[in-house]
Amino acid sequence: MSSPVPATETIVLGGGCFWCTEAVFDRVQGVTDVESGYCNGQVPNPTYEQVCSGRTGAVEVVRVQFDTAQITLREILEIFFVVHDPTTLNRQGNDTGTQYRSGIYTTSEAQREVAQSVIREMVESKTYHSPIVTEVVPLAGYSTAEAYHQDYFLNNPNQGYCAFVVGPKVEKFRKTFAARVKD
Repeated sequence: MSSPVPATETIVLGGGCFWCTEAVFDRVQGVTDVESGYCNGQVPNPTYEQVCSGRTGAVEVVRVQFDTAQITLREILEIFFVVHDPTTLNRQGNDTGTQYRSGIYTTSEAQREVAQSVIREMVESKTYHSPIVTEVVPLAGYSTAEAYHQDYFLNNPNQGYCAFVVGPKVEKFRKTFAARVKD
């Protein structure tokens, strides 16, 4: 008898530099694939240089595929909101520009409803002292980032940005969500 095929879902998230977000979600139990990319801009298949110029409207994102039997979209979003600052418009730390905006890029009405519910609960519980600026919009024009961006932290752990920015975000995830860390 064959085992059942796991049900997977995909969500696209913008939480600043995709190196940080990818490094966190690569370590989440139940996540089956993470890919860095770009979306929701006006230029089809932009390059990293074009996106960094701030003139494409595209945002750096990660496409997170997960096994819904192991982790829910709500849990994915709870991790997302802990590992980036959803209250800074077009900025994460020293990274500034529209390409670093906080966003949840949905592919269904159900995803939009879950995202809005999580945000509403954080607002009501006053999780943050400043307004949440995370956009929740339909995914448009997704394209994969260049090969050298994939698994960047894994391949470059001693690079300055990785050591001083990505590493601490990964460690924050490990401490906050210890039960969710992949073995």
